Amino acid sequence: MAGARHRPGTTIKERYLTFTGLLGGSFNPAHGGHRRVTRFTMDALGLDEVWWLVSPGNPLKPKAGMAPLQARVKSAQVQARRARIIATAIETQLGTRFTVDTLRAVQRRYPKRDFVWLMGSDNLAQFHRWKHWRTIARIMPIAVIARPGYNADALASPAMAWLRRYRVTAASFRKKGRRSAPALVFLRFDPDPRSATAIRRDNEDWAAQYTGAKVRDHLTRRLIDKAKPA
Repeated sequence: MAGARHRPGTTIKERYLTFTGLLGGSFNPAHGGHRRVTRFTMDALGLDEVWWLVSPGNPLKPKAGMAPLQARVKSAQVQARRARIIATAIETQLGTRFTVDTLRAVQRRYPKRDFVWLMGSDNLAQFHRWKHWRTIARIMPIAVIARPGYNADALASPAMAWLRRYRVTAASFRKKGRRSAPALVFLRFDPDPRSATAIRRDNEDWAAQYTGAKVRDHLTRRLIDKAKPA
């Protein structure tokens, strides 16, 4: 675009891509801890925004106790208010179930975005169990957020043994041109005591407040009209 201003040394690709973090999870329900760690990660990595990918069904988690997708998306939207966070159930539209397929589909659908996959150290500890996990690492960079009680297992995991050679600092990752995959950034984060498990224990019927509500996906703009458990 004629007359466009840009920093010296940046490429055309770098000037126009929106840097977007992807955080997948059940969000059963979403809570302030999700919001806090997301905003911390956005600042640490220089992200323009983060998408919360509310999973229709996690293959590694039991379905028992899982609230309807409609309620989980709504709880995520409430927590995402007034922040550069978008809650979405785009996997229902993409027809994907596994992370590797979702990431491929998202990259195809949004070619003008630069993505980084975000996950907690609890997920890194079991990352080697995910379908085609090495392919995931090659599709887009990964940022791991430390979680108390999981860091030792994460650092000693089979996935970390393979990913260690691709580890970079957050400072270097923020620099344009350092976002090619594979790349692994490990972020230290102050512990947050909030958890979805504790919320469900204290209020088993938390999802009832969203019963019958019309929930529109903030990314795809489609209504999520099936209030069935995943």
